[in-house]
Amino acid sequence: MKSIFKPICVLIAIFLCMLSLTSEVYAGSFEIDARAAILIDEATGKILFEQNIHEAFPPASITKIMTMLLSMEALCNRKISLEDEVVISRNASSMGGTQLYLEAGEIKTVEELMKGIAIRSANDASVAIGEHISGTEETFVKKMNQRAKELGMKNTLFINTTGLPAEGHVTSVYDISLMSRELLKHKEVHRWLTTWIDTVTVGRKGSIQELVNTNRLIRHYEGATGIKTGYTRDAKHCLSASATRNSTTFIAVVLGAPTSAIRFSETAKLLDYGFANYKTVIIARKSDEMGIVNINKGNLVEINAVVSEDFKVLVKKEDSDKIEKSILLVNIIDAPILAGDKIGEIIIKLNNEEIGRADIVAEMDVKKASFLNIISRMFEKFVSY
Repeated sequence: MKSIFKPICVLIAIFLCMLSLTSEVYAGSFEIDARAAILIDEATGKILFEQNIHEAFPPASITKIMTMLLSMEALCNRKISLEDEVVISRNASSMGGTQLYLEAGEIKTVEELMKGIAIRSANDASVAIGEHISGTEETFVKKMNQRAKELGMKNTLFINTTGLPAEGHVTSVYDISLMSRELLKHKEVHRWLTTWIDTVTVGRKGSIQELVNTNRLIRHYEGATGIKTGYTRDAKHCLSASATRNSTTFIAVVLGAPTSAIRFSETAKLLDYGFANYKTVIIARKSDEMGIVNINKGNLVEINAVVSEDFKVLVKKEDSDKIEKSILLVNIIDAPILAGDKIGEIIIKLNNEEIGRADIVAEMDVKKASFLNIISRMFEKFVSY
């Protein structure tokens, strides 16, 4: 009897453990009225709610998140500039669906195209900027898929820059959360993502068009910061949305909602859940000093140990005052040392379980001690006696 009872107890314990983990991720018992949905913490990537997160579906214009990401990276790498003048091709001007109604041969700046993509979700602008960066839309799409692979987007295949219907053009809400998180790292893009109404001049006759953001959460949800809507008959109504309150930013993605109103209400429901139940605790800011480390045989005798990057953890609100911080530093380190070399760690625990860690690094370069350094130190010691 005892030999049977013990395995049963183990199985029950495992089941209860799995049940507790499931409730942590699934945010209770609610469901989202859509094919798939996810809620993540932008700072850590932690998943707070999931529903069919790895199933691949057509994403419609949410595709343009990757188009914008590659554009922002090209801007950061100075391959292009906001002032670049782009001659609109016949291919770009022929795009259907939502557009700026650009005419072949007219000239637009990169900044105007980015406004059109981020605010109106313009297909012609998306193709034009892809052609400007890579020469052809096909080459740009290859870059989109390569970047998706680099980000770990395992259930994604892009066929075009726009999200217009194409056989095999699919992604998952998890993959969308990855590229959304990466896009939000580019602060410059936020000014377009959060613009409610703007104007742009298009066409050879210079007609002025009003651009109204397709993401109505920008106007109606507190703290909304983006990101992108999408709709086709196959994809149905889609949305990747982000919002920030205090130090916490969440990203919620919904694919395949039955109506436009439902995609916004269900996405808001996910964001509401996050803000109601979780809190970001700032452990340290980039370059905060964590202590001093002694140096052996260096031109300096000690160096400041600093945090390599902003360090935050996300916890349930009721646990925010229960976290424990440990700072581990090496006692002494041999020269030479380069700025950014790891010399310690910050470890954060909650209920004796590790929930995060960050590197502590050398603040500056330290060279090996010269003969003059050694003589000078010997003299200082002699004088001190």
